[in-house]
Amino acid sequence: MAKSTEIRWLRSPEAHDYPAAASYLGLLYDQRTVANLVVKLKRTRVSAFKSKDIFRASALSLLGVSNSHVRKDSARIAAQKPLSPLLLVRDRENGRVVIADGYHRLCAVYAVDEDAVIPCKIV
Repeated sequence: MAKSTEIRWLRSPEAHDYPAAASYLGLLYDQRTVANLVVKLKRTRVSAFKSKDIFRASALSLLGVSNSHVRKDSARIAAQKPLSPLLLVRDRENGRVVIADGYHRLCAVYAVDEDAVIPCKIV
């Protein structure tokens, strides 16, 4: 897929991304594990992966632009507003990557450029 729009990124995740990640991770892990994961996410450096590889590793489906959150993030991309990096957790037991925060951003980016390199914090 050809890249038609530049995708801009913040240098680090926004403060509200961590509680959002904790809320989602709380559905998968106990409270202590969630607290440890969030601390690790805050401390780790930003790295980067292609959007198509994140999708493959997560085994999630692509949400379409009819999703209100994807539509909002797509509008941010079109307006050249920077997006927050994704927060990812390696679920070694199940051989997958958990998208703790940023699933809708990932879907919006993939719609623009499946080869886009996305900044992430991953633990």
